[in-house]
Amino acid sequence: MQQRVDFTKHLDGLTHQHIAVVGVPFDAYSSFMRGSALAPPIIKAAFHSPSANYYSESLRALHPHDLIRWIGDMPIGEYEDIASYASQIVSTKARMLALGGDHSVSFPLVRATANAYGPLTILHLDAHTDLYDSFEGNPFSHACPFARILESGLAKRLVQVGIRTMTPDHKAKAERFGIEIIEMKDWKGQVTFSLEGPVYLSLDLDVLEPGLAPGISHHEPGGMTVRDVLSIIQHLPPTLVGADIVEYNPLRDQNDLTAMIAAKCLKEILDRMLH
Repeated sequence: MQQRVDFTKHLDGLTHQHIAVVGVPFDAYSSFMRGSALAPPIIKAAFHSPSANYYSESLRALHPHDLIRWIGDMPIGEYEDIASYASQIVSTKARMLALGGDHSVSFPLVRATANAYGPLTILHLDAHTDLYDSFEGNPFSHACPFARILESGLAKRLVQVGIRTMTPDHKAKAERFGIEIIEMKDWKGQVTFSLEGPVYLSLDLDVLEPGLAPGISHHEPGGMTVRDVLSIIQHLPPTLVGADIVEYNPLRDQNDLTAMIAAKCLKEILDRMLH
């Protein structure tokens, strides 16, 4: 109980001008390998690493910054806690940037954000569509969040980029829901889509080529370069109201390489949210 009270105190003074960076240390719904619950403090440590600096590539200084609030990690006891804490954050109208955690956390995060801003345009970067109705008997598995998001009417548009594990069932579901999918085999290295309205970014780090980012649970060859992902982030509109970075698994990382990639992406997302 004290942890919950302490976390809530970090929300004092949040306004619509702030970006609230919050850790979501949850991986109980991972299907293959646990470990991503350990990610938030390690990503934050990489952000503050003396091996780099606090500037985005647009030369914006990100730390210290009056509008960026580091509000700690959610003290999660069970999955439903994520939605409760996320709702408390966005009720202040602060924009939420969450560090997961497995991809199951995106459903409650998106639900809270959509409740505050209305149906969202969602950009989803991932090797997987995460459209299973249920996986291993769990409809809230990290393989299912976008099925739940669409069924709940939280997205007016969903664009998925980097996909390379499509199944016939996923393809049929994508057609039924009108999902726009740019599979990795069709990616030309250029951002050809535009996003309007309140935008939410969900960045699963396994969208990257695993040889570049080993610290992920699902090594799916044939992925994006880091520069591909940064370019996509840098083309996001100023209407970015929320984001998550998920599926970093420190237990598989090498020399914190993937942590530094996650921190680099964090910097560029912060830059766009401050734009």
